[in-house]
Amino acid sequence: MPSVWVDTARKRTQDRLAVARQGWTPPPFTADPALGEASVVLVEQTPSVDDGLPRGVRVAGAWAWRIILFVAAAYLLIQVVSRLQIVIVPIAIALLVAALFEPLSAGLRRRGMNRSLAAGLVLVGGLVVVFGGLTLIVQTVISQLDDLSTQVGEGLAEVQGWLAQGPLHLSQSQLSDGLERLRTAITDNQGALTSGALNTATTLGEVVAGFLLALFTLFFYLRDGGQIWTFVCRMLPRAARIPTARAGHYSWHTLVSYVRATVLVAFVDAVGIGVGLAILRVPLALPLAALVFLSAFIPVIGATLSGTVAVLVALVTVGPVKALIVLGVVIAVQQIEGHILQPLIMGRAVALHPLAVILAIAVGVVVAGIVGGLVAVPLLAVLNTAIRYLFSHPGGEPTPDHEPPGTEPAEVTPEESEPAR
Repeated sequence: MPSVWVDTARKRTQDRLAVARQGWTPPPFTADPALGEASVVLVEQTPSVDDGLPRGVRVAGAWAWRIILFVAAAYLLIQVVSRLQIVIVPIAIALLVAALFEPLSAGLRRRGMNRSLAAGLVLVGGLVVVFGGLTLIVQTVISQLDDLSTQVGEGLAEVQGWLAQGPLHLSQSQLSDGLERLRTAITDNQGALTSGALNTATTLGEVVAGFLLALFTLFFYLRDGGQIWTFVCRMLPRAARIPTARAGHYSWHTLVSYVRATVLVAFVDAVGIGVGLAILRVPLALPLAALVFLSAFIPVIGATLSGTVAVLVALVTVGPVKALIVLGVVIAVQQIEGHILQPLIMGRAVALHPLAVILAIAVGVVVAGIVGGLVAVPLLAVLNTAIRYLFSHPGGEPTPDHEPPGTEPAEVTPEESEPAR
């Protein structure tokens, strides 16, 4: 009897231990210095749930809801930007102008000038240069307006004759029908054109308010830019302050380099095309050169749009032959920009893939129009520098060469380039 009871108790104990082991990890032995011997540490293991789904499906589902959250956050951010663009756009433009003028303001401060006085002098000097250039352009347009109207009429007649006698061999009836359709289209859409002009007039107040906000913001960027960034970093958790502050420092240097390089490239484009227009005696050479300068701040598509306008003006004022010569000048300047100036000057400021630039411009134009396309690429350059720095220096330590990361394309190691075996 005692042996039967002992066997039964042993059997029940073994069964209970077998059931208990299903919810516990095997007891690993670790050395306990206090006991001087091996001690058993029992770690509870959460039982796995078998839902019948393959592991790939579970991983895809986990990624799917995270991607949905990212897309929703991006959509909300775009909606906020689009609704507040009357405030965000002037602030962004002021930041770009501050990146251009801040080194000059910092130089005046290093010479002992008061911060407010240095910022005020730089701001007033910039306004004088901008409004002086605009006044010169407007006076040029007004002085050439009478001659321009005459040349446009003669140029249109010459273009019409070239279309009829040139390689297209269009008949006079086809040309007349085309002009009549154009007049009909303008007449039918006169209401839409008038409403568009009224909408433009109603937004004049917003433009003035945005201009004043940009000036006000620019002054304080030049005066207290470093202190503003320090205040923002102090609002972050303590562990993130130093990495974020240093990432912003490198990103600011990237933005300054980008704006300087863009201004230099735009100036070279404007001078090259403007000189070509002046030699060919195309009217409005100075305003067209100014248009080339401004449009060069929008990468890839800006130079193409301004060059097209220059060719069209030459076509209707000085004829098809000189228009083709203007087209050759525009193409030559753009080739010099794309193959020499951009790699030599812009490549030292930031290295961005062309596809990333195109997509950034497209998103910027959709969100905020022309100004969005203007701001998109420098914003991408700043994010590129900040993300690269935080990825390689999460502790906030400076880079070995004390230069902003992101000025060269990311290098791929041989191990990363080899396919997985």
